Amino acid sequence: MIADSAPIVSLRNVRRDYALGAERVHALQGVSLDVERGDYVAIVGPSGCGKSTLLNLIGVIDQPTSGTVTISGKRVDAMSDREATSFRLHNIGFVFQRFYLMPILSALENVALPMAEAKLRREERDARAGELLAYVGLSSRERHRPSELSGGEQQRVAIARALANHPALLLADEPTGELDARTGTEIISLFQRLNSDGTTIVVVTHDEDLANAARHNVHMRDGRIVNA
Repeated sequence: MIADSAPIVSLRNVRRDYALGAERVHALQGVSLDVERGDYVAIVGPSGCGKSTLLNLIGVIDQPTSGTVTISGKRVDAMSDREATSFRLHNIGFVFQRFYLMPILSALENVALPMAEAKLRREERDARAGELLAYVGLSSRERHRPSELSGGEQQRVAIARALANHPALLLADEPTGELDARTGTEIISLFQRLNSDGTTIVVVTHDEDLANAARHNVHMRDGRIVNA
């Protein structure tokens, strides 16, 4: 059994190389990082420095070329596709820059989707989806489709969806990137509330305000962490 004091994320000497034509791109070069439970970490740095690659490894979307990745006490760096899919569904919530909501579904139905994949009963998932939409301030928008929602409202639905299966870890990739300044500020406040309520958050961002709202910043350059 893993003690609660153990880091929720632990990477050791992680490298990620890609073939680009005849060349080899070294996206991550020996990265080691711990994220403690309950922390709120912003990964920052210039475009192409390896931020999104790092987030994909933490999210078990990709695997390292070498090194180890441990999430919630479990080695995830050599999982099969099936194992990785199941692990993500039950342990990690994702928030993306472009929302990725299903256009034909209502806000409530979008939030309930991960719970349907996890085989929860309809009554349970509808009840939790309603609770989550209330948490993000959208109780009155349950039946609206994405096209009937503003960008900020769509991102709130996406955040509620990410929380559907009680994930131990919330990952966000440029979550304010498609939003105007005022709406971005609202999403930043929501992330702070989520963290205050116990959610561990790792976010990749170019948004200085979002980075400043995090408890810790991890600065990257040329595939390496330069300070954390």
